[in-house]
Amino acid sequence: MADTTAPPPTGSGAATPADSAPAGSAPADSVPARTAPADSVPARTAPADSAPATGPDAPVAPPSRPVRDDGRPGAGARRRGARRHRWPVVVPFFAFLAVCFGLPAGTMVYGAFTVVDPASGAGRFSTENVSGSLSGAYATGLTGSVELSLMTALLATVIGTLIAQAVVSSPRPALRGIVVSAGGVLANFSGAPLAFAFIATLGTTGTVTQLFHLDRTGFSLYSFTGLVLAYLYFMVPLMVVTVLPALDGLRAQWQEAAASCGATRGQYWRHVGIPVLTPSLLGGAVLMFGTAFASHATAAVMVGSSQPLITIQIANALNGNVLVGQENLALAMSLNMVVIALLVMAVQIPLQRRSTRWLG
Repeated sequence: MADTTAPPPTGSGAATPADSAPAGSAPADSVPARTAPADSVPARTAPADSAPATGPDAPVAPPSRPVRDDGRPGAGARRRGARRHRWPVVVPFFAFLAVCFGLPAGTMVYGAFTVVDPASGAGRFSTENVSGSLSGAYATGLTGSVELSLMTALLATVIGTLIAQAVVSSPRPALRGIVVSAGGVLANFSGAPLAFAFIATLGTTGTVTQLFHLDRTGFSLYSFTGLVLAYLYFMVPLMVVTVLPALDGLRAQWQEAAASCGATRGQYWRHVGIPVLTPSLLGGAVLMFGTAFASHATAAVMVGSSQPLITIQIANALNGNVLVGQENLALAMSLNMVVIALLVMAVQIPLQRRSTRWLG
């Protein structure tokens, strides 16, 4: 006799464990739904016929650059537009540079390489002025200016650094304010007023000269030594003001760390302080050299032509005090000074950047 018991349903209509729960258990609809096993979840892969369309009818991809909701370009485009709008603002500045610096520089270069015929007044290109400015008495004046600048720059760097370090390490804040204020005033006290002050103080009949009988020692203010003293009067305060920020950049933690490792104060300055300050000190020395090299009024009033200096020789050539018609030779000497000044700037700018990076 055939078994008439129906087989258990299969497929989606199969009974779940909830259907076979014994009496008294919770109804099937109150059992929380169980998530299907991972192998029963259909893979969400795109069908083969849904590959991205290509061709003219393909949809356009959205732009990668962020665009605002209102359609305006992003911040980068606005910044570029702002930079373009700033150019008209700086046009007057470049015009000022062209008139006040470019025009004189071009005139100087043109005159330095031009020789004028006294008879016809016609000019021709030549290097006679440049070669003449580097020979004879003019070469002596250029050498004297370089020697004076090197001597005063070295002394001002050493003295100014020592004074600035004493101010930084002082526990009295008022001392720093006094030194900085005095340094700012004295650094700008140069030229003819400074020369007259030194003449009245250390000249032949000066107050200090008569009081201490300096004339008996062979000291003369109107010599190379006198010029060095006069230049140091305004260069030392300038060096103090220049090197103070660099000394402030030295961290107190560096010295404490060196002391905790057993280093003495001298070892700290030799291995940490001076190497870190070297770019600032060299930059200050180069600045002092340029300041002394370009100074004219102090030496012109105090020593006149008794000391060979390039600035005084340029003034004499322009005024015709030596030979008439030597204006172009004076321009050639000025060109030599400009070349030296450019070399000074080429050395100072990298040193200043490195100092800013280390102590900033």
